[in-house]
Amino acid sequence: MPAEAFSELFPLFKAANLETLNSLHQGSTFNECPAGRTVLMEDSWGNAIYFIASGWVKVRCQSGDGYATLAILGKGEYFGEMAVLNEAPRSTDVAALSRVELVSIPAQLFIQTLFKDPQLHHRMLQLMVQRLRQTQTRFQLRHKAPGIKMVYTLVNLADAYGEQRGSVIEIFNIPESDLAAIADIKITEVPKILDKLITRRWIQINTTRDTISLLDIKSLRHLLKLG
Repeated sequence: MPAEAFSELFPLFKAANLETLNSLHQGSTFNECPAGRTVLMEDSWGNAIYFIASGWVKVRCQSGDGYATLAILGKGEYFGEMAVLNEAPRSTDVAALSRVELVSIPAQLFIQTLFKDPQLHHRMLQLMVQRLRQTQTRFQLRHKAPGIKMVYTLVNLADAYGEQRGSVIEIFNIPESDLAAIADIKITEVPKILDKLITRRWIQINTTRDTISLLDIKSLRHLLKLG
C-alpha cells in the first residue's frame, strides 16, 4: 500500500499533507486478523492506533459473564485512539467479525504527527464530534419502535462502510446478537424485523457471501422519516 493510499482509504488522513502520509506510512505495521480473534484486549495499555483497511470488527466491553457490543466498525475506520490520547488502559476490547486487514501506527509516532500537522489534528476532532453525534442520535431513538431502530442501524452502517454495487449497498452480515445490541432491541425482535424487510424486498441476506444487501435504500430512509 503506497503512502498516498492512506488519504484515499482512511477518512482521518484525507486532509493530511504528503510529508505526514510518508511519515505515518514508514512507521506503520500491516497485518491480518482472522474472524473471531480478539484484536485488542480490555485493560491493555494503548501502544498503537489501528486502522481498518478491509473487514469488520466489533467494539465491546465486559458485561456480567459475557460481553456487550457497543459499536460495529468497517473499512476506513480506526480504533484504539482513546487509550493513546488518555495514556490509560483500554476500557473496551475489539474482536474481528470477519477477516480483517489492519494498519497499526505506534502511539508515539501518531501523537507527534498530531502536533506537527494541524490539519490532521482538526480532522480528528471533526471525526470525534461525528461519533458523538451518532451516539446522541442513538440515544434519541431509544423510545422508537424496534423496527425503526433496526432500519437506522442498517442504514447507518451502509452510509459509513457499505460497498456500492450499482443501486445496491452491501454490508457485512452482522450476527443477530450484535445487531440487537447496537440497535438497542431484544434479540428475539431481530429475525422478525429482518424477515419483514426481506419480504418487502428492501434487504436481502446472502449467507454464502456473508452479506446484507440494502436493495431499496430510498424506502428505508423514507421509513426513518416517518418513524
